[in-house]
Amino acid sequence: MNKERKAWLQNQNITAVLFFVLFIYVFFHTIPSASTPSHTVSVPSSSNPSRVKIYLYPLPRKFTNGVVERYWRARGIFDVANLKYPSHQHSAEWHLLLDLTRDERDRVGSPVMRVSNPEEADLFYVPFFSSLSWVASKIRSLNGSVRSTKPWDAEAQEELVAWLEEKEHWRRSQGRDHVVMCQNPNALWRVKDRIKNAVWVVSDSRRVRPHHLSLAKDVVVPYSHRVSTYHGGIGVEKRKTLLFFVGNRYRPGVGKVRELLFQTLENEEDVIIKYGAPSRNNQLLASQGMHSSKFCLHPAGSTPASCRLFDAIHSLCIPVIVSDNIELPFEDVIDYRKIAIFVQSTYAVKQGFLVMMLRNVTTERILEYQRELKLVRRYFDYKDRNGPVNEIWRQVLQKLPLIKLMINRDKRLAMMHVIEPDYSCICSNKTGVTMATV
Repeated sequence: MNKERKAWLQNQNITAVLFFVLFIYVFFHTIPSASTPSHTVSVPSSSNPSRVKIYLYPLPRKFTNGVVERYWRARGIFDVANLKYPSHQHSAEWHLLLDLTRDERDRVGSPVMRVSNPEEADLFYVPFFSSLSWVASKIRSLNGSVRSTKPWDAEAQEELVAWLEEKEHWRRSQGRDHVVMCQNPNALWRVKDRIKNAVWVVSDSRRVRPHHLSLAKDVVVPYSHRVSTYHGGIGVEKRKTLLFFVGNRYRPGVGKVRELLFQTLENEEDVIIKYGAPSRNNQLLASQGMHSSKFCLHPAGSTPASCRLFDAIHSLCIPVIVSDNIELPFEDVIDYRKIAIFVQSTYAVKQGFLVMMLRNVTTERILEYQRELKLVRRYFDYKDRNGPVNEIWRQVLQKLPLIKLMINRDKRLAMMHVIEPDYSCICSNKTGVTMATV
């Protein structure tokens, strides 16, 4: 067994233990009443003084609106004075900042309260548009590939960390009580080692190295949906297509299963599976196809997850997830087995297996899926005031006991001047300790 594999196993074991401890704490502090619906989340009201206090760092403009301007200029638009954050699947960073800059009277139901004094804060939010910064430094070609333009993103990352390391509150906690947006798996690629203690807000945890990220300390959030929301009712009469997919056929890594799925499904009756690079026309085609299909295929791409899953949810098109390592947002309140069908890739690529399985799903069962999809889709609509933004904050707040534990532990070790193996995968990894295997 190589060292990298041993380190990965060690991290998994430690993460499991920490998860168990955190689960016990959360369970006995947040047990809902027996009458609480399964999809109802209880959050503090705006008048509740126990709301967790969060301090919004006043980052220099170049890390926020300056990134938006660079994005548009890189695409040949130079009159950027009135342009806003572009519609993009990684736009959670925009919605979280927008939420914190609203008047408190417009933030009813939020579990966090913004404070102007950092000494009062429980958490610190770093509003760098890290995902858009990475996108802004790239130009997408017609075949879907991307190339670098200027080193904006790398420079911005270095400047951000230098700015943070000058702040007393970052140094005091080694960044552990700071929340950093890293939704695009390529975001912050240059400085991840220097910010690994912070709470990361991500969408594709499987694309981040295990020693950087852990579900014990980080939060998985949904992509923004790209297709229009389906406003019709539940039913199958208008859904003539059995299974629908439009997207890239060839993807690296875990996405290689797509080519096998194309070969298996492209000649099946009642199945639409087409190649389509990102474009407005293909986005319209995807909307029409999802709204008129019973099931929507969600295979892994260059990452295990994508906005396609959330497009399907908003279309009331039952997701068929062929992505073995996917991590999903808000799983403590959403039972995805009620809204999606999961198929292991080894079975999904067998000739006839997937189609036969879906044709055997009864109409009544399809309606049950659709009812559940309609119930939960607010969790994936960033424009909904009771949607994912409040849920993301709630997920972040669940990390507080662990954050405080690690901060106090760091202080104790620093005070004692003791050098000992650090078994907290969440995430210091200063020693590279190797555990014995049996």
